[in-house]
Amino acid sequence: MTATPRPLTGRVALITGAARRLGRAIALELADAGCDIAIHFNKSAKQANELANLIQDKGHQSTLTQADLADPESWPAIIRKTVGDLGRLDILINNASIFAPEQLSEFNPDSWDRYFRINTTAPAALAHHAAPHLAVTGQGKIINLADIAAIKPWPSHLPYSISKAALAHLTKALAIELAPEIQVNAIAPGVAAFPDDYDDATKFSIIKKIPLNRAGTPNDVSSIIRFLCAEGHYITGQLIPVDGGRSVS
Repeated sequence: MTATPRPLTGRVALITGAARRLGRAIALELADAGCDIAIHFNKSAKQANELANLIQDKGHQSTLTQADLADPESWPAIIRKTVGDLGRLDILINNASIFAPEQLSEFNPDSWDRYFRINTTAPAALAHHAAPHLAVTGQGKIINLADIAAIKPWPSHLPYSISKAALAHLTKALAIELAPEIQVNAIAPGVAAFPDDYDDATKFSIIKKIPLNRAGTPNDVSSIIRFLCAEGHYITGQLIPVDGGRSVS
């Protein structure tokens, strides 16, 4: 039997918000490709520990970092712990974000500040602190998890949409500044995993708007991330929708 190729053997990937849902799928995908994994989480300690055990069962190292990304002191600390525990840093996946309905009529400056702090400023700060480590091999990767709401904003989720649009623009700016040693791209998922509180009627109404007539899965997104990390060495500054065509419908 031919062994599964492991093009990222020996690399270290840090994934924020890795304990659950899409972050977990990304962590397992990159571990299968050969990476050691730094798992950031905020409140999901049990799931984070379970993920660390799974990665270790695959024969890879892992490290855990608990932090609230709204706290600026957490940003350099996460990078220090990753490099201190795993010896290097090759891939930064800015996956963690906050998501909830909020319209302009509900405008609250504190809420907007928190959206931008976590969804936009934290990824910028982590990129800043990670860049010297990512540049060492000349093939460092930063991948930001944006959203199709960055392309087609949702008025019902206004600060979320705008903070993700800012993240998409940050991606382009970082791609220019950090080239050629680091490639920076963003993924814009549509439905990768429905929120836990969505009922069947809500899910059906969303799927009807998707040309491919199905919801996406975490693996639809994580496989693209694996490609960008392992083979996408001539791709930078791009926002890649993974949405079944919803952003063009």
